Amino acid sequence: MDNYKITFQTWNKVAALYQEKFMDFDLYNDTYDRFCELISKREAAIFEIGCGPGNITKYLLAKRPDFKIEAIDVAPNMIALAKENNPAANFRVMDCRGIDRLAPGFDAIMCGFCIPYLSKTDCAKLLKDSAGLLNNNGIIYFSTIEGDYERSGFEKGSSGDSSYVYYYSEQELREMLKNADFEEVEIIRKPFQKPDETPSIHLIFIVRKK
Repeated sequence: MDNYKITFQTWNKVAALYQEKFMDFDLYNDTYDRFCELISKREAAIFEIGCGPGNITKYLLAKRPDFKIEAIDVAPNMIALAKENNPAANFRVMDCRGIDRLAPGFDAIMCGFCIPYLSKTDCAKLLKDSAGLLNNNGIIYFSTIEGDYERSGFEKGSSGDSSYVYYYSEQELREMLKNADFEEVEIIRKPFQKPDETPSIHLIFIVRKK
């Protein structure tokens, strides 16, 4: 079984636990507010990648009920919860590595902590594919865990289940964004404590398609 399959199984298994922990988690709310501020268009078409139980979806719709959100997640149990939590949005089970098959036309993309579970090759592809889905001057928000890529590997969460976590440096992501024809708007860092209580830095990019 490959790294992705193990990670996908873990996310499907811990969906209810993830909802309990993060549904009302407010550490990133100011960054979601900034995302909303940068989208002036009414009834903007938003694509959310790796929506989980719909925690970010719910926050965005509370701030901007005019948003038209389409969201995907690889875990069926996450999608089931997201639908319950956000009846106004559209959800489906989908692997983010296949978004190049979707039709373009989105005004913005939200990608909260999907990048830490993608290899360099797949991360670079996701950013290029995202550019292809966005309208001109469209915005993408994505978050990851800052660190040395060579430290990537399986890590256990609070449930004891394992996921393969990839670390990225700011420079690596800047290069990927440049190659995908994005320009920087803002980079934000948030300190975060892992389940084993070791500190980490969460790195958030909000960028615009050229």
